[in-house]
Amino acid sequence: MRIRAVLPPFLPLEEIERRVHAVLPEVEVVTSVEAAGRYRPEEIEVLILTTFHGLPAETVERLGALRFVQVASTGYDRVDLDACRSRGIGVSNIPVANSKTVAEHVVLFALALLRDLRGLDADLRKGEWPRLTGANDLAGKVFGIAGMGRIGRELAARLVPFETSTIYTDIVPLAPEEERRLGLTRVSWDDLLAESDILSLHLPLTDRTRNLVDAPAFARMKDQAIFINTARAELVDPEALCRAVSDGRLRAGIDVYPSEPPDLTDPVFRAPNALWTPHIAGVTFEAQQRFLEETVKNVLRYVQGKEPLYRVDTPGAAP
Repeated sequence: MRIRAVLPPFLPLEEIERRVHAVLPEVEVVTSVEAAGRYRPEEIEVLILTTFHGLPAETVERLGALRFVQVASTGYDRVDLDACRSRGIGVSNIPVANSKTVAEHVVLFALALLRDLRGLDADLRKGEWPRLTGANDLAGKVFGIAGMGRIGRELAARLVPFETSTIYTDIVPLAPEEERRLGLTRVSWDDLLAESDILSLHLPLTDRTRNLVDAPAFARMKDQAIFINTARAELVDPEALCRAVSDGRLRAGIDVYPSEPPDLTDPVFRAPNALWTPHIAGVTFEAQQRFLEETVKNVLRYVQGKEPLYRVDTPGAAP
């Protein structure tokens, strides 16, 4: 079977190819969907992608032999599912590899902003010894979670020992016993905005959620609330976010951007009340190993004629 893995060039491609070939010698590792290689693009039957490469409808049409797409990440919004469905092409993601990793990054953002780590570190580097700090405890804060999928639940579990009051919103409520286990209370979107001391987004990108967090949404949040986005940049109106951070009314921890890399000369990146990371909330050595292992196992299932796990192209699959 002709299998092409399209990976970003900053990964150790030779090492990945060596490990994958031990199980799936048919896999060809390249850095673009339509690159010249062992297989011509029109011959590819299985395509492995990451979030760094999209699969628009016009590319789907050119890949005449394509039958299965494995996205080696949680997000798959850069794959045109309608085009794949129209051709009967199956699509799976890997939603189980980095949910704990992202949840840890959110807690990192919250603690670093509450304790003013950036400011304290900057003072010491300038040779100053701060006598006072505006640091706050995480315990007792109202922590709002927008979206209670795998990452949302992993985050809620990590907040239990911190003794937060954790609220959430989701179109599908958790079972009452799950809410009790995680110490969760379901509220409306408006109440989530108004009540949260810390608000973290964990929503899929859909037509309904695009630019969900706009200027009126930021205006409903508490002064000096912390806004965290490790999900998708397109959930947030970028101009509204820039104003909210630049005027100092809100603090923010941001890991995703409308274009990547963003314009790093933008003054917003020097705002002292924000922390920025380069889309690495889900990237640790351990998470990457899990992605590789789960991707290989799922493609192997398809090659062996078994139903792949985590299908996202089927009716009723989560958007």
